[in-house]
Amino acid sequence: MKTPTFCDGITRRDFVRVGAIGSLGLANALRQSHAADAKPAKATNAVFVYLGGGPSHIDTFDPKPDSPAEIRGEFKPTQTNAAGVTICEHLPKLAKLADCYAIVRGVTHTLAGHELGTEYLNAGNRPIPSLTYPGLGAVVSKEVAGDKELPHFVAIPTTPQKAGYLGVRYAPLQTNDVPKPNIPFSVRGISLGNGLTVGEFENRQKLLAELDTTFKGAEADSKLIDGMDKFSQQAFDMIRSAKARDAFDVSKEKAEVAKPFGEGRFGMSCLLALRLVAAGVRFVTVGFSGWDTHGGNFKTLQNNLLPQLDTGLAALLAGLKERGLLDTTTVFVVGEFGRTPKINDKAGRDHWPRAMTALMAGGGIKGGQVVGASDDKGMGPAGAGFAPDQLAASFYHTLGIDHTKEYRTATGRPVMIAREGSVIRGLFG
Repeated sequence: MKTPTFCDGITRRDFVRVGAIGSLGLANALRQSHAADAKPAKATNAVFVYLGGGPSHIDTFDPKPDSPAEIRGEFKPTQTNAAGVTICEHLPKLAKLADCYAIVRGVTHTLAGHELGTEYLNAGNRPIPSLTYPGLGAVVSKEVAGDKELPHFVAIPTTPQKAGYLGVRYAPLQTNDVPKPNIPFSVRGISLGNGLTVGEFENRQKLLAELDTTFKGAEADSKLIDGMDKFSQQAFDMIRSAKARDAFDVSKEKAEVAKPFGEGRFGMSCLLALRLVAAGVRFVTVGFSGWDTHGGNFKTLQNNLLPQLDTGLAALLAGLKERGLLDTTTVFVVGEFGRTPKINDKAGRDHWPRAMTALMAGGGIKGGQVVGASDDKGMGPAGAGFAPDQLAASFYHTLGIDHTKEYRTATGRPVMIAREGSVIRGLFG
């Protein structure tokens, strides 16, 4: 399944009206950097791995070996290095690192459509028609101060997360591609917020200068022209800085460091994420789609998805640990929902938001444990379960961000970061 992409609705005419850089979220973010201090926290960085399409909870991190064959499926559980914690047999590398992460089972919601489920899990707020909530990365960009020479929110290769009511200043910088082994990863193809690439930005500098005088009488707080001054050039210089280029260049990693990540797209994306976090980028999201397995679920998982996930995620966790960065980097892995416990007539599983799992590591999270549970057939949580809002609140907690903090929309409406959220205390030792 192709990863869904989103835009903020700015038309070509709007693009010209704002001096050809209205989408430069990175530029505008610099304007707020002095007010972005977060409360003291264990984590200072985060990697969000999004499994687009909705992975089967039963066939990954919540096996049901005692259920009937039409539910338990073809895979067997394997014991991890954490006592009493089992996961799918086709995740052997992650099984050896279970002491590094916590599994959250019994996550539940009611949005069975990809788009709405994706919005929910990427923002931590149930979608409503009247408001676009900012994604996790936009909030982190606003709340956690970062290196002035580095972007604060990078998406590899793209992300469904939006800046929402926070405005385009907090939009992600999208790489639009993934690195290839032993080849320098050029930053010229990176898009700045709304699709504008560095190369296109270079070609439009003259147009920007010509349009500057058009807005002399505009209101100072206009969201469309906010940042169309030295901050725009500062953002451009940031992307072209030696420090940023070095951070994006995975070819500079030693062979022994790069080898565990493999040569697949997801593994290479995780290698880039490790490098960006090590350089000081505050929030990196890695997209890994293809989990919409309505047919051929077991073949697709065994031959493709699970080996890639196992290799890339295990290498990321091990790499962070080896560099002493796991304690200060929150890793959050999730999809938009789980999949039906009962296998369909196409040997697949369909959408099932009533039960799903998530992985969380670093940032003060206690590894080697399972928090929550689904029932004996994986139909729903055993007990109250956890909502996506609670995952988001717990994620923010690792970074010292108060999920009850209120922002103001452009119309002055007060909105809490994660209104229905609460911290899952069992995650923390």
